[in-house]
Amino acid sequence: MKMTPDTQKKALAVFVFVLLAAGILYYQLSDATPSPRPVTPTPVQTTVAPSAAHPAARNVGSASTQLDPTLHMNAMLVAERLVYSGTGRNIFSATSAPVDIPKPIASARPKATAPVYTAPLGPPPPPPIDLKFFGTETSSTGKRKAFLLHGEDVFLAADGDIVQRRYKIITVSANSVLVEDMANNNRQSLPLISH
Repeated sequence: MKMTPDTQKKALAVFVFVLLAAGILYYQLSDATPSPRPVTPTPVQTTVAPSAAHPAARNVGSASTQLDPTLHMNAMLVAERLVYSGTGRNIFSATSAPVDIPKPIASARPKATAPVYTAPLGPPPPPPIDLKFFGTETSSTGKRKAFLLHGEDVFLAADGDIVQRRYKIITVSANSVLVEDMANNNRQSLPLISH
């Protein structure tokens, strides 16, 4: 039986995959159960010479290899006898001198004045019509239509037409357009915009 180059490549890939899987399996099984080793703590004796500021202070801690859960009362008593000797305020003492905070020269806030009463002005004005009038066109019958711009949308509207389902064109003249906002019952005259 003769093997084609494609079949040879596939067989080689399967062989490499099987060899790799066998290697991983062997590695996993050989490291799966490591033998436990007994741990024997070795006591470490560390002493530091007492400092001049604290003659009773010395290093009474233990190394990380020594795991002793018992309390050492001598070490606790030494830590309790330490006296704060810093230059600032002791935040752990209620009897230490408070820090003198200087008083501000002037108040940062302005003095409050009596509120001034203003009478209500009535209802707010209606919003402006956001159409722009930029030209007219006259048909052969003499009826004038206005070119209106809303954003990027251009509309061609005559008298009585409704634009954007909201604005009704009342009259179109050469230099202005009278528009009614039907939502707010508001009429405004839009002047011709010159370019």
